[in-house]
Amino acid sequence: MLKTLPAHERPREKLLARGSAALADAELLALLLRTGSRGVGVLELARQVLDRCHGFAGLLGAAAHTRGSAGSGAAGKGLAGIKGLGPAKRAELLAVMEIARRAIAQPLAAAPVFEAPAQVKDYLALHLGGLAREVFAVMFLDSQHRLAAFEHLFQGTVNQTSVHPREVVRRALELNAAAVVLAHNHPSGVAEPSRADEFVTQSLKAALQLVDVRVLDHLVVGRGQVVSFAERGLL
Repeated sequence: MLKTLPAHERPREKLLARGSAALADAELLALLLRTGSRGVGVLELARQVLDRCHGFAGLLGAAAHTRGSAGSGAAGKGLAGIKGLGPAKRAELLAVMEIARRAIAQPLAAAPVFEAPAQVKDYLALHLGGLAREVFAVMFLDSQHRLAAFEHLFQGTVNQTSVHPREVVRRALELNAAAVVLAHNHPSGVAEPSRADEFVTQSLKAALQLVDVRVLDHLVVGRGQVVSFAERGLL
């Protein structure tokens, strides 16, 4: 229990004295959870949650599934499938993660996305990094290349997604988009683009060119890494 720890080793006191970077992952999560479950202290509960989800990336995936995305395993069951997380704790975690997503999205909606490539990667990692199944998503941009909408358009199995160019074109026209950033995750955790990824990118680029919509980039999200087609010279 936290009360048995010396004051300077308790997560809250350590954060206030030394800053958030001084805390281990389990300590940060314990601050959000606040209490443990029957027979399990809050620090141990935090460790169990992170172990089961394979870290914060998996916890994000579990949260995303709780909001309606698909998955399997711990993430597939959503946060409700994790022992020790009741409705109140799940709600708090979902709220914190949504705040993080919105905090990153806000500047992307106010300025051209190419002015903040690192923020684009962070934004996509928060949305796609922990998902257990492959999801293809699109960032739709206005004429100033500001974020107008972000949508999950296609969902596949563990290693394949069927992407239909006509659906991407239709949504781009409906949203009056001038450009797009394509994105998808690799559930394996390896962000290296495949030949199939390159083919899909070129197919979408050709289809969108017909309606004067530019493809600025295609980003592949893995575990702790996001690979850019534009940076690789693949567009």
